[in-house]
Amino acid sequence: MAERRKFAKKYCKYSAMKIDFIDYKNTDLLKISLSERGKIMPRRLTGTSKKYQEQVEKAIKRARHMALVPYIVDTQNITDSAYAK
Repeated sequence: MAERRKFAKKYCKYSAMKIDFIDYKNTDLLKISLSERGKIMPRRLTGTSKKYQEQVEKAIKRARHMALVPYIVDTQNITDSAYAK
């Protein structure tokens, strides 16, 4: 019989921080739910509750429209600087 893997239980970081509303101007808070390429992370990976995930999606889309968060992250420049040493 194979042993079962034990993973840490996922929890909503926004409800743990006791945040009422996620604002699009707070980019540090939004970066929790963005991948390294700038994509919105899904709920099943982050553990965010449905209520906060909807707020996060709306806030990220507004921040992208206002040019606070980029639509696309250029990974070519990131990898070049890592190998340039």
